[in-house]
Amino acid sequence: MVLYTSPFPNSFLSGLHSFSWGLIFPCYWFADRLVASFVPTSYEKRQRSDDPCYFHALCIIITTPIYLALLVASLPFALIGFFLWSPLQSARRPYIYSRLEDKSQVNGATLLTEWKATSNGKSFCFGSANVCLLPDSLARFNNVFNTQARAKEIGRRIRNGASRPQIKIYIDSPTNTSISAASFSSLVSPQSGDGTNRAVNVGIKRTTSMEYKGDNSGSNNSEDGRDAKSGAGEPNEGEDNNTCIVRISGEDNGHISDPDVDTVISQPNNSGPADHTSEGDSESPKGQAPNHKQKDGDSGSLDSYTASRESLVKVRIGDGTVDQSSINNKLLYKASIMKKTSVRKKKHMDEAFDHEISAFFPANLDFLCLQEVFDKRAAEKLKEQLHHYFEYILYDVGVYSCHGCCSFKFVNSGLLFASRYPIMDATYHCYPNGKGTDSLASKGALFLKVQVGSTPQDQRIVGYISCTHLQALAGDTTVRCEQLDLLQDWLADFRKSTSSSSTANPEELVAFDVICGDLNFDNCSSEDKLEQQHSLFTRYKDPCRLGPGEEKPWAIGTLLDPEGLYDDEVCTPDNLQKVLENEEGRKGYLVYPTSKNHSSSQKGRKSSLKGNGRRIDYMLYTEEGLYLEWKVEVEEFSFITQLAGLTDHLPVAMRLVVSTGEDDP
Repeated sequence: MVLYTSPFPNSFLSGLHSFSWGLIFPCYWFADRLVASFVPTSYEKRQRSDDPCYFHALCIIITTPIYLALLVASLPFALIGFFLWSPLQSARRPYIYSRLEDKSQVNGATLLTEWKATSNGKSFCFGSANVCLLPDSLARFNNVFNTQARAKEIGRRIRNGASRPQIKIYIDSPTNTSISAASFSSLVSPQSGDGTNRAVNVGIKRTTSMEYKGDNSGSNNSEDGRDAKSGAGEPNEGEDNNTCIVRISGEDNGHISDPDVDTVISQPNNSGPADHTSEGDSESPKGQAPNHKQKDGDSGSLDSYTASRESLVKVRIGDGTVDQSSINNKLLYKASIMKKTSVRKKKHMDEAFDHEISAFFPANLDFLCLQEVFDKRAAEKLKEQLHHYFEYILYDVGVYSCHGCCSFKFVNSGLLFASRYPIMDATYHCYPNGKGTDSLASKGALFLKVQVGSTPQDQRIVGYISCTHLQALAGDTTVRCEQLDLLQDWLADFRKSTSSSSTANPEELVAFDVICGDLNFDNCSSEDKLEQQHSLFTRYKDPCRLGPGEEKPWAIGTLLDPEGLYDDEVCTPDNLQKVLENEEGRKGYLVYPTSKNHSSSQKGRKSSLKGNGRRIDYMLYTEEGLYLEWKVEVEEFSFITQLAGLTDHLPVAMRLVVSTGEDDP
């Protein structure tokens, strides 16, 4: 299948579309600014509290007539442009495919060889987030603003979080394995040339900060890298390219002594494209939320040298009794620059995977599904930032005008997909039953087939990913159920049409099938019972769900209360993470299921709230239709606070392990 790199089949139509949009844009911009001036956010209100009461009113009195006059003057040109623009949409393609052009930064082909190296399987990390990149006037109704600057900052935070180092620590002494902090003294930086792993025997000292230079991947000293390589152990087969292996000797019984120095870890060569951000790009744009200008030690952007002041080691220990002779290989300590050990929940006896509330996107994020990327200019800025890490991106997904749907569509679907692995096929379908304001957007589902490796017999190993955004209006239960039905039917058709295998002669093996997106219903509200019992959840597994209407105790809501987005308690990733770890904190800043017996005020009914908030952002996976000899399991699930102050949703991430069982002990 051919992937569309431009929205129109020829340059003439593309030029005509650009001309028509150039006539429309001034009118659109003036209307957007006019409405935005009357919808202040809580942050702007707080900033204006020290100004004289008449100052803002005077600004509105001056600017409103100017915007109105310019709007009226541009309206005739906009009408001409609209009559040119609308019929062109019948020839428009449903998405734009973008691949990184800088050949020195691409690594997609390299990733495909990792499966052969690992032989016994591989893990894949998926992320999903609703980023609320609407036109600025509409975004303000969700209490967020400055869409263009937010888009750039969201992209920077995502790729910086995903490209941070992942450090695995092996304890040589089994007598005392306690680790109180994840700071390392004299840790050698990974070399930027060949991207291989190294085992480094070092002394580890406790400190209160882990420093990380998020945008200096190109500045690693090659000579240091060669020295490190010469003293390093052999890399473990199948490890990720940006993983450092640190082996701790048995001195002090494995206990970490008090610190003398802090650690500086330079960014390794990621398996994704390297980040070459200019000095000017690192500066926070003006007019953003207060957390956009990072203080020293703020982990939100990772651009500051100190990524976290209290970063501790994430501990993951296998359940059950471990033989004394094999404990060195079983005790795995992963330092992904997390805030503290309490953030990562240890495995419960009845839980098969780890879960956490994280201040960062997972290291080595492979696939990213975003919703509400409606604004075209914001989508371009977001794409540019994500291309520092992801090689393949699909954006501007959807249809416009009356093409392909029953009602007129003013904006696209808002879906965006980014991948480190090559995209083989893609298709999009628009939901035909949208109602109310949702009918103005071409909400739908994007289906993708990606190649993630090949077998020693040169059979392709592929995966399927679906990204969607359902009807948002409350009470539209029937509409959402119909959309879930369509989602399943479209996905089945897509898999059938793109499969090149047969049972007798499999040319490709399916490793995973994942659905990501904002489904706009939760598993707690009584009003959402129909969606909770939908057949989708019999075929696909939800890692956060026990059953219809019953969540796992550790699962939290993903919908933030817009009124509190800029409160000091939650306006930074670190602060939001700490608040969400506390039940009382969650009640103040998450949206909870509505009830007729409760008042509409979130703040005034803390004592009556039940559960952990409305979780409307989902990540589902299935074991059906995959290669029969392989097993798919969830390794970890994360609720992410790195976009604090930039959107009213919590991103979620899931890491799946595809085990082939070939080399299992």
